[in-house]
Amino acid sequence: MCNTWSHGLRVLRKLGALLSDEYKLLRSVKGDVMFLKAELESMHAFLKMMSEVEDPDEMSKCWIKEVRELSYNIEYGIDSFMLSPCGESSRKPRGFKGRLSRCMDIMTNSKTRHCIAKKIKVLKQDAIEVSSRRARYKVDDVVSKPSRISIDPRLPAFFTEVKRLVGIDGPKDKLIKLLTEGEVAIAQQLKVVSIVGIGGLGKTTLANQVYQKLEGQFECQAFVSVSQKPDLKKILRNILSQICCQERVSNEEWDEQQLINTIRQFLKHKRYFIVIDDIWGTPAWRAIKCAFPENSSSSRILTTTRIVTVAKYCSSQNHDHVYEIKPLSATHSKSLFFKRAFGCEGGCPLQLREVSDEILKKCGGLPLAIITVASLLANKASTREEWLRIRNSLGSALEKDLDMEEMKKILFLSYNDLPYHLKTCLLYLSIFPEDYVIKRDQLVRRWIAEGFIIVEGGQDLEEVGEGYFSDLINRSLIEPVEIQYDGRADACRVHDMILDLIISKSIEENFVTLSGDSKHNSLPYDKVHRLSLNYHAQEHTMVPSNMVVSHVRSLTIFGCAEAEHMLCLSNFQSVRVLDIENREVLEHKYLKHISRLSQLKYLRLNVRRITALPEQLGELQNLQTLDLRWTWVKKLPASIVQLQQLACLLVNSAELPEGIGNMRALRELSEIEINQNTWLTSLQELGSLAKLRILELNLNWHISSTNSDMKAYADNLVVSLCKLGMLNLRSIQIQSYHSCSLDFLIDSWFPPPHLLQRFEMNINYYFPRIPKWIVSLDHLSYLSINVNPVDEETFRVLGNLPSLLFLWISSRTARPEERLIISSNVFRFLKEFYFTCWDSGTGLVFEAGAMPELEKLRVPFNAHAVFPLSGGLDFGIQNLCSLKHLHVEIVCYSAKVREVEALEDAVKNAAGCLSDELTLEVSRWDEEEIVKDGDHKLAEEVDSDN
Repeated sequence: MCNTWSHGLRVLRKLGALLSDEYKLLRSVKGDVMFLKAELESMHAFLKMMSEVEDPDEMSKCWIKEVRELSYNIEYGIDSFMLSPCGESSRKPRGFKGRLSRCMDIMTNSKTRHCIAKKIKVLKQDAIEVSSRRARYKVDDVVSKPSRISIDPRLPAFFTEVKRLVGIDGPKDKLIKLLTEGEVAIAQQLKVVSIVGIGGLGKTTLANQVYQKLEGQFECQAFVSVSQKPDLKKILRNILSQICCQERVSNEEWDEQQLINTIRQFLKHKRYFIVIDDIWGTPAWRAIKCAFPENSSSSRILTTTRIVTVAKYCSSQNHDHVYEIKPLSATHSKSLFFKRAFGCEGGCPLQLREVSDEILKKCGGLPLAIITVASLLANKASTREEWLRIRNSLGSALEKDLDMEEMKKILFLSYNDLPYHLKTCLLYLSIFPEDYVIKRDQLVRRWIAEGFIIVEGGQDLEEVGEGYFSDLINRSLIEPVEIQYDGRADACRVHDMILDLIISKSIEENFVTLSGDSKHNSLPYDKVHRLSLNYHAQEHTMVPSNMVVSHVRSLTIFGCAEAEHMLCLSNFQSVRVLDIENREVLEHKYLKHISRLSQLKYLRLNVRRITALPEQLGELQNLQTLDLRWTWVKKLPASIVQLQQLACLLVNSAELPEGIGNMRALRELSEIEINQNTWLTSLQELGSLAKLRILELNLNWHISSTNSDMKAYADNLVVSLCKLGMLNLRSIQIQSYHSCSLDFLIDSWFPPPHLLQRFEMNINYYFPRIPKWIVSLDHLSYLSINVNPVDEETFRVLGNLPSLLFLWISSRTARPEERLIISSNVFRFLKEFYFTCWDSGTGLVFEAGAMPELEKLRVPFNAHAVFPLSGGLDFGIQNLCSLKHLHVEIVCYSAKVREVEALEDAVKNAAGCLSDELTLEVSRWDEEEIVKDGDHKLAEEVDSDN
C-alpha cells in the first residue's frame, strides 16, 4: 500500500506540472487532466487513512490494487505526452526560425495531440470506474471497523525458562555490569542504559533476564512495554501499580500529570529499577521519563528499542550507555536450533547436518527466526528431502505457514512504523539478491532516478537520499557494511528474513517482479513495473513471452546469460533505471538501440567486455548517472557532452572528453584520465563546472622543465582546480600508475579550496613538505598524503586541522635521530590514523592525552632500531584511551629473531593495558631479511638459564 501512496503522490506532482503553461494542452484535455488530478487527490487521502488499518480485508486490497495500476497508467500517459514533440516546452527561438518551427509544430503535432487526448479520456473513464466501484462496494466502511485484537508478540519473552535460553549469559553479565558499576562521583546518580537491535534479536528476553537477576537489589521495580501506539495513562498506571505493590491504587479518572506527580513523589527518596520495553519514538520517552526523579539513590532505568537514535536519546546524557545486541554466534545458533528441533544439542541426524547449516545461515543468528523455523521443522518428517523443501520455501513460508505468523508480525512491526517514503525505499531493496552488498551511493542514485526522494526548497537530492539510507540503518532494517571514518556506512546488506518479508510485500503490491530465484520466482502480473533477473540463481532464466515490459521502469540483470536469452532493450520504452551485472558475456553491440530509451536516468554497466558505447548515447537527454567503472571503455563517445542532465560520470580511466564544459550539471567526475592526448581547452573547461563536488583524476603524463607542452597542461590544470576550489569542490583524488610529479601543486592552489573535505593521493610522488594551502582547510576531514621526510613539524601542522577525522601519511623516511612525538594538544577529533614508513627509526610516541578520539591505528616499527631501547618499549599506545583496532607492522629488515619477538611482546603488553575489546593485529614485513647468524647461540643461552 505504501508503494501505491507514494506513487500516487508522484503522479499528482506530474499532473500539476502538466497543467502548467509550459505544456500545450487542448482545452478539453486540460479539463480531463484537472478531473484526474482531483480524483487522485481523493484516492490519495483515502489511501493514507487505509495505511492505519493493520489488516485490510480482501475488498480493500482489491481496490488498492486498482488504484495502484491506475496511477501507473496515468504516469505512463503523462510521460508519453511530455516526451512527445507536442509535449515539449512551448518556448521557441524568436524571428524567422521560431515562426518556422511553430508552423511545423502545428502541421506535425495535430495528430499526435488528438491521439494523446483520446488516451487521457480513456484514463479518465478508468478513474471514474475505479471510484464508482469504491462507492458501490462500500470500501470506505473498512476504516471505521475496529481492528482485530491480537496477542502481544512479546508475551513469550516474559515466561521463557532460563534453561531454554542460549547465548544470553554474556550479554546479561555485560548489561548488569553496565547498570551496576560506575565512577564514584556518578555512581549515586540516575543512570539510563538502552538496548538496541533489530526485531527478533531478543531485546525483551534479555531485559527480562536482567530484571529478574537484579530483583531484590532495589526498593522498587517495574517492567512495562510501550509499543508503537503508546497509551500513556495505561503505562503510567502500570508503573504505579508495580512500584506501590498495591499500597496505592490510582484513580481511573486521573490524567497523565496526576499520575506522573504521584509516581515522582513515591520514588523521590527510593532506589528504583525500571525497565521500559519497546520504545518507538522520543516523544513517548520524554513523557514517561517525567515520572522518574533524578535522585541520588543509584537508581537505574533500562530501555529497549529498535531505533539507534531513540536508544542514544534515552541513555544518560553524560555517558554513552547504549548496548547493541548482536546476533547469536554460529555455535549458539546451532545449540538453540538443535534444542528446539530435536530436544537436545546432539540430536541432529547425520543426513540433516548440512541442510541444517544452510537453514541457520538463512536465520542469520536471529533467535526468533531460529526458534520459529526449528519449531516448524520439529513437526516435519526428519528426511533430507523434506528439510530441503522447507529451506527452499522459507520465504513463501512466511506468507502461508501459521507457525511463522508470530515472527512475521514482530518483523513487520518495524516495517509498519516507517513513514511512506521509507517504506518505498525499503521495498526497493527486494531487487537485489540474497547476501548482496548494496553500495550506498549506487542505491541513492537509483532512488533519485525512480523519483522516490522528496525534497523541499533548496534541499540537495543526494543528501536527502543519504538521510533515507541512514534512517533505514538507524531503524535496524538494513545492516551497515564498510563503516567509514566518519561513522557512515558505505554499503548495506539486508538480513535474509527481512529480505523475505519485503519480497513478499513487493510481490503483493506488484512493486518488483523477480525472475530466476526459485524461492521468489513469481510473475503474477501481466504489466511489470520493475524487473530483476538473477542468472546467478538460475542460469536459464526465461521471461514469459506474454509479459508486458513496455511499462517497466527499472531493469536489473545479475549474472551471465546466453545472448539469445537476453531481453531486447528497445522494448523497454519506459525504463528509468538500467543496471547490468553481466561481467563476461555481454558485448557492446547489445547497446546499439540504447538511444531509444528516452526516459533513462540511471545507467550502470558492470560488463568487462564492453569497450565502447554507441555514438547515439548523447540522445539520452534525461540521463543523470552513467557508471562505467567496471567496463573497458577508455574513450567516451563525442556526443556524451550533449548530456545536459548528467550529474554523475564514473569511468575507468577514460580520457577527458573534448567539450567537457558543456556538461554543466556534473557533480561527480571519477576516474577521468588526463594524458598527452587531452585537449588543453578541455582542461580549461574543467574549471567551468560550477556544480562539481567530487573529482578523481588519473594523471598519465610526465612533466619536466624541458617539456613545455606538459608544463602547459599542469598550468591549465592548476587554474581549473583553483576555479573549482572557489565553487563547490568537496573532494579530490589524484592518482597515477606512472611516476608523476605534483610539484606544481605545492604552493599554486590559491585561493585554497575552502569547502574541500577530502584530499587523497595515490601516486609515486612525495611532497617535500605539507603544502601551504592544506593548512587553511577548515572543513578537511579526510587526508591521504605522501610527504618525505616526516618530522614533528609535519604532525604539528596537520594536528591543528580542526575537522580532521582520517589521516594517512606515507613517507620513505623519518628523521633518523628523532622519535616522532604526538603531543596531547593536536588531532583532537581524529578517528583513524595510518602511518606508512618502512624506515621510521624508533617510530612514533604518543603522549598522555594524545588523539583522545582515535579508534583505528596502523603504524610501522623497525625491530632493529627499536630493540636497543633500555627498559623495554615505551611508545605510548596505552595512552590511546579510545582505541578499538590496532595494527602494528613490524619491519624485520636487518633485525634478529629476538629483536622481532621482543617488539611483538612489547606491543602485546602495551595493548593489554587498553580495553578488553581492542582488536590487535600484528604483521611482519621483510621477514625473509631477518638476520639468522647467532640464533643457535641464543637458543643455547636460553636453555642454560632454564
